[in-house]
Amino acid sequence: MSSFPISLATPVTYPRTPPREAEIVVIGGGVIGVCTALFLAQAGKQVTLLEKGRIAGEQSSRNWGWIRQQGRDPDELPIMVEAARLWRELAPQLDRDIGLHQGGVTYLAGTEAKLQRYADWLPHAQAHGVDSRMLDAQQTAAAFPGLAKSYAGALTTPSDMRAEPWAAVPALAALATKNGVRIIENCAVRKLDLAAGRIAGVVTEAGAIRTSAVVLAGGAWSALFLRAHGVHLPQLSVRESVLATNALPEVHTGAAVDAGLAFRRRADGGYTLAPQSAPDLYVGPDAFRALRHYLPQLRGNPLGQRLRLSAPRHFPDAWSTRRRWAADSISPFEAMRILDPLPDHRKLQKAIKDFATRYPDLPPISARASWAGMIDVMPDIVPVVDHCAQIPGLTIGTGMSGHGFGIGPGMGKVLAALVMGDAPGHDLRRFRADRFSDGSPIRLGPAL
Repeated sequence: MSSFPISLATPVTYPRTPPREAEIVVIGGGVIGVCTALFLAQAGKQVTLLEKGRIAGEQSSRNWGWIRQQGRDPDELPIMVEAARLWRELAPQLDRDIGLHQGGVTYLAGTEAKLQRYADWLPHAQAHGVDSRMLDAQQTAAAFPGLAKSYAGALTTPSDMRAEPWAAVPALAALATKNGVRIIENCAVRKLDLAAGRIAGVVTEAGAIRTSAVVLAGGAWSALFLRAHGVHLPQLSVRESVLATNALPEVHTGAAVDAGLAFRRRADGGYTLAPQSAPDLYVGPDAFRALRHYLPQLRGNPLGQRLRLSAPRHFPDAWSTRRRWAADSISPFEAMRILDPLPDHRKLQKAIKDFATRYPDLPPISARASWAGMIDVMPDIVPVVDHCAQIPGLTIGTGMSGHGFGIGPGMGKVLAALVMGDAPGHDLRRFRADRFSDGSPIRLGPAL
């Protein structure tokens, strides 16, 4: 079984020396940071993007590869509609095939109650011109020939797409460099440099960079970075395991999920499979601090996470991970360049069996590769996309809650607008940072 395609063994593509100054610095080389840098550069800004490990080394390349409008939180949906358009516009400009394919996304409902939940979401799609529609049991069976399991019906969105994230995000980074972005890999930002409480620069392991504007798109590391500057964000991360199968006959060209399994066709002729059991939450200091914010989510879905007593060494919320460090000392971001959790092989073996049960006419199914990723999550299952009130000059884009890859270009464009002081084109009140401290009730996104 092969290992994940992006790791510390991957040669550094952007081994540059940090400049002494930059108009804007972006922290984090995942899809959100890369897209933000790209749109800033296209607007004529001079941008330096700093990545502690490798571009797309963490969750941005480890996700399912779905580019879906279906099931989105109503406040995310208009940004996702724009993101889908941007994916289509960007793909022809990229230097490689990213496997962008419109095969649709389908949520298969095993019960009438689940089908009704999907139907309740449908008006949001209709309000934004998205082509989502309901299927009854007979239509669902016709749309999935060969599927041995029967369903009460389904929600489907034919215009939704898929792509190969480990190819797509590096390709977007290459396009960003063509537009003038200076990307530097293997270069951790240790601390912000503040003057009179405002951004004056960043301190990296390779030296300081003067700047007045910083975008934090650090994924699962964002809360740790912010806490070191006195900014408290109740962001946690959970582990999900995924596998890629051997090449198989095509049984479905798009992506689908039911109560037990998610699957989607891959460009290499196999399928990406992900078990739909509870993700793993490693309990650490931040999990205890953030507990009160997550109570509504826990009450609504008490079995939504499987608790692990402690995170592996150097993980963002490990008990031994330092919460304070000096700018001239090694930071936690250097101690773990790439967050690379081990997959749960027992779950993945079950996913293979479940797929074989659903499609019994397929030849023997095996895992070509398996991996896991740490998904940065928020209590209300929507991100923080906002200026940081405590630190003028800092803009935060984090907590995408497993929705980041597909919406990446849309959120990147929004963040670029925020940094430049332009109108973002969308209502961002749902994504403000202070919603966890101003007494606002936690409003959960749709758990479809």
